[in-house]
Parts: sequence; structure tokens; C-alpha cells
Amino acid sequence: MKEQEQKCRARRVGDPAYNGEACRPRDLTRRLFPMIGTLALLFFQGLETCAAPELFTLKNDKVEVAVDARGALVVLKNLQTGQDYAGGQPLWRLYFDRKTGQKENEVRAPENAPEIRRVGDGLELRYGSLKAGDSVLRMSLKLTLRLEDGLVRFGSTVANEEPHTIIRELHYPLVGHCPLPADHKLLTTQRGGQLFPNPRQQILAAGNNPPYMAPSQFYRQMDQKYPGHNSANCFALVGATQGLYLASHDLTFQSTWHGLRLYPDAAGAFTALEVGLYKYPNCMQGQTWACDANVIAPYAGNWHQTAKLYRQWADTWWRQRPVPLWVRQMKGWQRVIFVHQYGEKFFNFADLPGRMFKAGASVGVNAVLAFGWWQAGMDNGYPDAYWTTDAAQGGDAAWARAIAAFRKQGGRLMLYFNGKLIDEDSAFYRNGSGRQICYLDNTGAPYTEQYRFKGLGTFTGHYNARTFVTADTGREEWRKMLLKMADRALALGVDSVFYDQLGYGEDSANWDVSGEFPVPNTRLMADKAGALKTIHDYLDAKGHPGIALGTEHFTDVTAQHVDYIHNITGACGPTDFTEWIRYAFPEVILSDREIRDDTDVPRRVNHAMLKGLRSDIEIYRCRDLIDQTPIYQQYLAQVNRLKDKFADTLLLGLYRDTDGFVNDNPKVSARSFVNGNRMAVVVTQSAAPGATTRISAPGYVFKEADSVGAVEMSKLAGGGQELKVGRDGLAVLLFEKE
Repeated sequence: MKEQEQKCRARRVGDPAYNGEACRPRDLTRRLFPMIGTLALLFFQGLETCAAPELFTLKNDKVEVAVDARGALVVLKNLQTGQDYAGGQPLWRLYFDRKTGQKENEVRAPENAPEIRRVGDGLELRYGSLKAGDSVLRMSLKLTLRLEDGLVRFGSTVANEEPHTIIRELHYPLVGHCPLPADHKLLTTQRGGQLFPNPRQQILAAGNNPPYMAPSQFYRQMDQKYPGHNSANCFALVGATQGLYLASHDLTFQSTWHGLRLYPDAAGAFTALEVGLYKYPNCMQGQTWACDANVIAPYAGNWHQTAKLYRQWADTWWRQRPVPLWVRQMKGWQRVIFVHQYGEKFFNFADLPGRMFKAGASVGVNAVLAFGWWQAGMDNGYPDAYWTTDAAQGGDAAWARAIAAFRKQGGRLMLYFNGKLIDEDSAFYRNGSGRQICYLDNTGAPYTEQYRFKGLGTFTGHYNARTFVTADTGREEWRKMLLKMADRALALGVDSVFYDQLGYGEDSANWDVSGEFPVPNTRLMADKAGALKTIHDYLDAKGHPGIALGTEHFTDVTAQHVDYIHNITGACGPTDFTEWIRYAFPEVILSDREIRDDTDVPRRVNHAMLKGLRSDIEIYRCRDLIDQTPIYQQYLAQVNRLKDKFADTLLLGLYRDTDGFVNDNPKVSARSFVNGNRMAVVVTQSAAPGATTRISAPGYVFKEADSVGAVEMSKLAGGGQELKVGRDGLAVLLFEKE
């Protein structure tokens, strides 16, 4: 009995947010005294027991979930592994603003008692009104839970009848005091994928940065939002054989916060992990908002299962058109700026079919992504500037001739436009419709961005930046402007139109300030996707199926409407895990980034080869060519020889990560690419002077291999290969199905 009493007390003490009554003294004396008299009274006096809580449970062969009478999550169990991720904490919280007074007023689940009932195969929690401190609010909340195979789907509906208020946020579902097995890592989709070995340590490190901008005495939070630089609307806690997947399978592609918080434990240390999903109803008086998209899955398997779960949902809406063959065969591009923001000229039109073509040919790359080709220079004068080329060089006619000569040599020209920026000094902004179609902030003022490129001195980069507003890509006027840019490119005879910055979400959105409360557009990524679809439809309708469309940064809903993506990162840092996005969406042509000089070249080029990334050659941030970086030039040429030799799998195949083969040394990196009955395995390592591994592929026959650097290979009796790989050695093994 003492042990049970201690457990009950520990639950109360270690769980200050929980206000349930699962553990309470039972007054048996009052019931039994008339029947058993004084002896019974003495025996039972002071007795405490722990009353069994009333549970509402859903269960199938993969997952069990249960809430108690107060609406706390008490079971979230993987029935295939036995792991329970629930910590007995509340499922939700809500925030509202008043017209006058404090913002982000909190409504806490423990202060509100739900009516719980079974509805069909699911559960429904109803709150007819909500309490916040001493206030009773004319707001209602309905929460639903149901099982879909291994997923738990969490639905919500909020209604607001409270005068002069707006419901800004709903955090639901929440998994508080989440117990994690020791091997679980944090997997996010930021910049295509990040993997952190110690989730609590990572959240704690990020949770007070910048210092004391958040209420750090209450919780520590790692900021993660979709859209933004998160490539997909999910995250996970992943172990070797199991994990917890959280996602918003939301066809509206609205803003979703990926909740990662640490709360103080009973000793005051920030160790109590909470994960969840946050939405932004922005629900004013008289309005109702609903969402049925949020899911959690305690799954069995490795991290691949999270990508499979997300892709299974994405397949319900993913509609990528056939990518032109030349793009699929492309090993990379040279990214160059002809004229910079402050007027410095790096290249002339004649350099395109001249030195530029020659430099690309030296490393087996025939494509150029041309920035700053207009007279005003990079990030200057948008969108007016695109219609004026350098008259001293012969204007449009000379630029078109240079493009034609370059293409005649076998080159591919990809022409840059910015897909969202409007220069405040442009005629389109000052005299045209730019003011009417740009993002507004929460005060109704234009939302601005600045780009601070440096010249040879200090004044330009520090003081003399260009200021831009951001175009609302949902507006018809701006979409017409984007199509005008496409026509401009087609008239110049290019192979591709590239729209910068349409593949990620800004830190702010476009605010509607016409109502009682200002309200942000939470679907800006869907608007960008719509703009890119409009452009692709336009190119197709004009009979240009071979003209490729590109943008910057991978976000799922926009990626389906382009043929290639210029990456936002090199993706080869210690926590980068681009494996996730490559495995979930292997058909997308994605580049590397950030190799700008002769520093750390073999490791980073090998990484791009390992993950199937195309080369973004941007010497000195696009100011020079690869013939000025001899180490990069020589090494990339060697690696691209392998890409050419095994192009059928490495370029035209699909990235399959570690599927299809066995690598007996995890310290050696190996990844597979599959096309039909052929599989190529890329092998490399950069951590040690040398390492040995054995690569075998059950069901396949080894055909041939080739390598760069310090690699020795020998056949194994079972048909595989033993490899001795020196630091930064690189090998490709080709297998064919038996």
C-alpha cells in the first residue's frame, strides 16, 4: 500500500500541470461504519488507495491509445514493440487575443472538464465552454480521436462566440512527459532533413536562443514551422527499430508548428519532453474552424518508415509532370552572376559560349544557371530590370546570339528571375500595382526584405542595401508578371526558366488588416505552389514541354510543380540528413550548394555523389568559374566520369538509401540507386585514414565497379565485393537482378 501511495504522490508532484483525480483518498469509513462497527472503523481509518481511473480506449493490432476522464493522454502504445510514449499529460491547450489587453491568453486543458463519448469507431471530447482562470469563455472545443491502421488521427473544431476575441492557436495533439528509449533521435525535415542524436539536449540548446526572448522560466522550445525551411509537414523521434511519427496530413498546406518543448520536472530541471502539432485558427467571434489532418504513429522499423508514411499520404495529391530527359541526365550547373547588385561586372555575353562553356566542359557540366544577366545587376530593380540588357554589348540581340551559340555547342541555359521580390525603387512599385499586391505586415505596412551584398569597400554592404517588398503569389496580377518573365525567357531561346525563392515560406505572411483583428495568410506555400503550377501549365500550353522549370528550396507542395530544385544548403554538415527528403521524394532533381572555393572539396563532392545531388558550381559565390579552383575542377571531373559511366542508375535511377544491399561496416557510407533491374551502390568514407567493408546485394549479380581515390576492391565468394576505402575514396558498384 505504501508503494502505491508513493506512486500516486509522485504522479502529482512530478506533474504540476495535471489536475486530474486518478489518485485520491477513498472515504470508505462513511460507507462501511453502519455494517461492521467500531473495529472496521479503526481498521480503515486513514486508509488511502489509488482509484482506478476511467479510461476511454481505442485499439487495433498496431496501436493503442487511451485518454482518462479529464482528457489526458494516458496510453500511446506501439503494440508491435510494447513501447508506450504517453506520459499522462493533457492533450491540448489554446490561445486567444482580446481586442484590448494581453495577447496569447492561455486556456489550459486541466482547468476544463470534457464530456467524453464514443462516436462510431472513435472518441469525441466536447467542451461546451472554456475556462481561463476565473473567466468562462463563450468558446467551444470538440476533439476527436480515431485509428487508421497504424495512425491515430486527431481532429478538432473550435467555435468562438466571445465578443472582441480571436482564437489564435490550438496546440493539439500533445504528448507530454514523453518517455523516450535511449536510442531515439530527433528527425526534422528542416532544409530537407536534420538528425539530432540527443533530442532533449538539442531542444535545451536551441530553447533559449536568442536569450530571454521567450518565457524561458516556463519551457524551452526548438522552433520548427512548416512551411518555412521545413521541407515536409512532419517530424519524428526515431530509433533503430521503432519510433514516433508526428505529421499534419493537411491538404490545405497551412502553417503548422512542430511542437518540441522541454518543461521543468519536479526538481526544476528542463527534462520533461513534450511533442505535438500546433495550428492557427485565427477564429474571430461568430466563426468556426476545423482541422482533421493531424496524425501520430508509434511505428515499428527504422526511420525509413517515417518517409514511407509521409509519401503514402503525399501520393494522394502529388502530381509531378514528366521531367525533361536533359534535366534528368544533368550532372549539375555553373551558377554565375554577370553583373552584381552594385554594378560590378564579372562576365560579358561573349563569355557564355567562350570561357564559360570551356570551364564547364572541363568537368563534364554543360548547363549554366545565369544570374544578373540584366543591365541593372543582381537583386536590383525587380521586376522592371529584366527587360533591359546591356546596350553597350548589343542588348537583347547580342544576348540571344550568345545563348544560341552556347546551345549550339551543346550547352543548356537556365535563365534566372526572382519569383517574389519587388524593388521599392522600381516603377512597378512606385507607379504600378506593386504596392497593391505585396505582403502587408500586421499593421498594414509593406513587409520588406533587404539584401546586403558587399563590394570592395564597406559602405555598400553595410549601409547601401536594396530594399524589396514581397509579392503575394496568390494575386492574379503577380502571376501575370511571372508569365511575362516566362515569355521573356522563351523569346531569348533558353532551355529553362528559373524562379528564385518560390520553394520556401517567408518568416512573415501577408496580413489582412480589414477586420477587427489582423489575420495572417497561413497558406502562403499553397499560393506559391499555385503560381508554379500556373507557369508550368503555361509552358505546356505554349508547346514547350522540353523547357524546364526550376526554383530554390525543396518544399513538398511546390516541388511537384518544378523539374529541378536549387538547394538551400550543401546538406553535408554534422546534423544534415538530406537522406530523408531524397528517400521520400527520390524523383526530384536536387542540387548541392556551398562549394565555392578549393576548401574541403573531395568530402563534399563525394557526399553529393552519395546522396544523388547535382553539382551547384558557384565559385566565390557566383563571381568566378571553376577554372580558378583547380582542386575542385580536377576532382569534380573525376567524379563526373563515374556519373557518366553509370548514368543509367546514378542519374536516371531513383535514390533508395540503404535498401537492396548489405553493408557490413556502418562506418563506411553506402547508398543505392535503382533503375529497373539494375542497382548501383555508391561507397565512400571520410572519417578515418582507411576502413574495410563488404557489400553484398541479395537477389542481384555483381556486374562491374569503378572508383576514384584510394579504393581497393576484391570479389567475395557470395558474389559481393570487399572494399578497402581510404579517406575520401569513392567507389560505384553495379549489380543486376538475377
